[in-house]
Amino acid sequence: MLNAKTSGRRNSLAARLVAVAVGAAALSLAVPAVADANPVDKVTIFPGGPTVEIPEIPGLPTPPEKTTPKPQSTEPAVPGVPAMPNVKTKTGYVALADDATHTIYWWKDGRYIKQMPISMGSDRFPTDNGVYHTMEKYRDMYMDSSTYGVPVDSPDGYRTYVEYATRMSNSGIFIHAAPWSVNQQGNTNVSHGCINVSTENGRWVYENIETGTPIVVRGTVGGQYNG
Repeated sequence: MLNAKTSGRRNSLAARLVAVAVGAAALSLAVPAVADANPVDKVTIFPGGPTVEIPEIPGLPTPPEKTTPKPQSTEPAVPGVPAMPNVKTKTGYVALADDATHTIYWWKDGRYIKQMPISMGSDRFPTDNGVYHTMEKYRDMYMDSSTYGVPVDSPDGYRTYVEYATRMSNSGIFIHAAPWSVNQQGNTNVSHGCINVSTENGRWVYENIETGTPIVVRGTVGGQYNG
């Protein structure tokens, strides 16, 4: 037999459960009234009770979407490679012939791709500094000093067969294969003004570098090229 105190507690608990159930039912009935809203969360009213979707309420701000930051580029600079010259290019390629290192560096679409040892014009026939642009190419040709006023039979004259020649100026400057100066390439300047490279490197230039590519010459004892 229940005493009055025990009966009162049970009646009170039952009343609270009824109130919660009525509140849950009322909330679940109210949800369709905002059926156009996008549900953003689900909650359980009480353990074992119904789960109700809580919709977005028009006019209230929505939480910002979580975004993952893009990683920063960590590509290191190539040791010993100078900065790419700031010149316009319509081919994507840019070259720097640096007299201090006797090296020509190549970039494609802003990325360093290759370097080659070179020999440029000697102190007597220096290669002028400035921005050249590649012109026509010759698989092979004869270079003749008489084309710029020096007779072939003079002490400084020459008529030489060369391969993989890419013109850089109308004054007769080419970048071309010069197997006879491979030992000087990367060390000293011995040409009559052209950029000498190995046969392999001359072929690469011939096959890959399009007309209009800028080649910057820097650091020679020559004057300023104004092509």
